[in-house]
Amino acid sequence: MQSVQNLVKNRSLGPLNWRPHTTPLIMGIVNVTPDSFSDGGQFLLQNDAVAHAVDLATQGAHILDIGGESTRPDASLVSEQEELARVLPAIRAIAAEDLGCVLSIDTYKARVAAAALEAGAHIVNDVWGLQREPDIAKAAAEHQAPVIINHWENQSVAGIDLIIQMKDFFDKSIEIALAAGLKEDRIILDPGIGFGKSAEDCINILSRLEELCKWGYPLLIGTSRKRFIGSITGREPQDRLHGTVASNVIALMKGAAIFRVHDVAAHKDALAVADAICKHQRS
Repeated sequence: MQSVQNLVKNRSLGPLNWRPHTTPLIMGIVNVTPDSFSDGGQFLLQNDAVAHAVDLATQGAHILDIGGESTRPDASLVSEQEELARVLPAIRAIAAEDLGCVLSIDTYKARVAAAALEAGAHIVNDVWGLQREPDIAKAAAEHQAPVIINHWENQSVAGIDLIIQMKDFFDKSIEIALAAGLKEDRIILDPGIGFGKSAEDCINILSRLEELCKWGYPLLIGTSRKRFIGSITGREPQDRLHGTVASNVIALMKGAAIFRVHDVAAHKDALAVADAICKHQRS
């Protein structure tokens, strides 16, 4: 994958530039929310958010994902105005630190995405895959900012394979992105681990990542501290690091490119070892 500096300059992560033998990218999570499932309230204040971003960058994060609305089950909806009030000061302050990281805005709202890109963000990470507010694709296209298309549907269709459903969803989202003027090499796919999915669904997806990689787009994986890991290990969110690392090492070996995590340092080392083994195997 391109260096972080070139990634910022070219804002390009898509299939024309990505190859599975390139170095994995680590996305650190910066939640400026009071109610996120794992770290809600810890980084709501601007100074705390900036300090956390600096810490994640120091640990080795390539991307910082800044979000102002929790997506945990039963989380309260956040108004556009409130979300902007949370994320814009954080983005501006983190951008001013010049950490050498790419900044991502975690939102499904078109106006929030547009304002965040103007404030210094480089990537749009939409948990609803451009389908809740399709104008978000236009906001990204104006900057040719990469978009992360997350798979999240209200319910699966009984009797239809989940990967096939996911393919149909992604096809629709990619069509929205291209119709808005976004270049194909700005598209990243995220299978949406934990988003409207059972533990069995999450395990099924991770076991079949090779099928998703064949679609030609880089994959982002977000398993960090998720409920399905707790269902396997019996651990609470703050104690799910080891299970998370295991899931991401396997995901890397199956072709994933970007890893969205709370614990950057541990993943930097684990993914470096797994990546070295994978590259030796291919050589």
